[in-house]
Amino acid sequence: TPQDLPFWRCSDPCQFCDHLPTAPACCSSRYSLAFLSCFGFIVVYALRVNLSVAMVDMLDTKTDDNSSSSVCPEHKGHSALIHNHTGKVYDWDSETQGWILGSFFYGYIVTQIPGGYLARKHGAKWLLGLGILGTVIFTMLTPLAASLGAGYLIAVRVLEGLGEGVTFPAMHAMWASWAPPLERSRLLTISYTGSSLGTVLSLPLSGLICYYLDWTYVFYIFGAVGLLWFFLWTFFVSNTPDSHKTISEKERRYINSSLKSEDIPWCSMFTSLPVWAIVVAHFSYNWTFYTLLTLLPTYMRTILGFSIQQNGMLSALPYLGSWFLALLGGQLADCLRERGLFSTVVVRKTFSVIGMVGPAVFLVSAGYTGCNYVMAVAFLTVSSALGGFCSSGFSINHLDIAPSYAGILLGISNTFATIPGMVGPVIARALTSSNTIEEWQTVFYISAAINILGAIFFTIFGKGAVQPWAVPGYESHIQ
Repeated sequence: TPQDLPFWRCSDPCQFCDHLPTAPACCSSRYSLAFLSCFGFIVVYALRVNLSVAMVDMLDTKTDDNSSSSVCPEHKGHSALIHNHTGKVYDWDSETQGWILGSFFYGYIVTQIPGGYLARKHGAKWLLGLGILGTVIFTMLTPLAASLGAGYLIAVRVLEGLGEGVTFPAMHAMWASWAPPLERSRLLTISYTGSSLGTVLSLPLSGLICYYLDWTYVFYIFGAVGLLWFFLWTFFVSNTPDSHKTISEKERRYINSSLKSEDIPWCSMFTSLPVWAIVVAHFSYNWTFYTLLTLLPTYMRTILGFSIQQNGMLSALPYLGSWFLALLGGQLADCLRERGLFSTVVVRKTFSVIGMVGPAVFLVSAGYTGCNYVMAVAFLTVSSALGGFCSSGFSINHLDIAPSYAGILLGISNTFATIPGMVGPVIARALTSSNTIEEWQTVFYISAAINILGAIFFTIFGKGAVQPWAVPGYESHIQ
């Protein structure tokens, strides 16, 4: 019967919803997975970025010339409580700071491709859950490691990266079993916008915790939240719809009828231009993203003169905008595809261009605002916010061109896209050793140029249809 046919067998793709057994979104298992994985990515990014804020309070301002004053006049806070300075401080120089902030990614890069492969072969639930649990444990050991020395802190951050490296590939592999094709943008943006939301929550909360308690509590409190997520993930998530205990039969049929899996064509993957289009775009976007993620609090303090209290809140604004536009973009992208207004490839390329060229323009503009605090924060916010459109662009293009191997493909692209996190902060700190506005302009120009080159490459070589090597004999339902 028509209801038993996979979606790619339908004679009229525009009538996809009429030919398939549908299942409502409200209270569904697939949307429950989306929201719980969103919580997981909130935890993941909270654990990743809290050091960026805590670092401002961990430094001995008396011995670190770069932190002793700001280029612009300082903004004095108006709090009834004085800043708590009971946490131990260190005299790390700019180079050491760069290595500490970038060390996370030296572990993160190692487990990308293995994470995607293992998730596809053995299931993503425990791989992802235990990976984040390991990060939680090492996060809670951060104050101890810092007290032992910068080398120990770097080692702990590398181990945190090893645990978190499996998260995106494993989650992509799980969505390959859970996300119906025409709901991918919605489900994946709900899930992955947890990264922006985690940054939004973590930056201001870290600043407040540093101010009213001390910086060590940043790692203890976020670690405790991570433990809570792990227990929820353990009890409520399953690898596939078939293994889920409470999913309705109607939803199970709806999901399974739209999906198909095959063996892994490694050679074809690495020689596919559409795959490399995603890799280049992912690398380029992450250069700007990781540079700001790790160094925006430093910029807020050393250039714009914001206190630790104000720093976290203002540093979070760009990611609040990114979270909002990512959610909006996910709804808009699927709407455009469902109604047949634009093809998948046009949607992916358009959203990627907006999400990469737009941020480049506003990032460079931010470097020329001088001490105009309102304009500087506004341009940085718009720059990062526009990047949210990439969540419906190249970021989920893996599922368009090779849905069965999405986790592995994300592992490949994220391996290359981790390199900016390793070298970006080190290069940026080396270029801003004197913390002048001109030095930061150079950092912004480099990031913008890399962003634009990535957008151009993806626009030329990106595809929106399932590739022949991905599913032999399968013709995509939408070109």
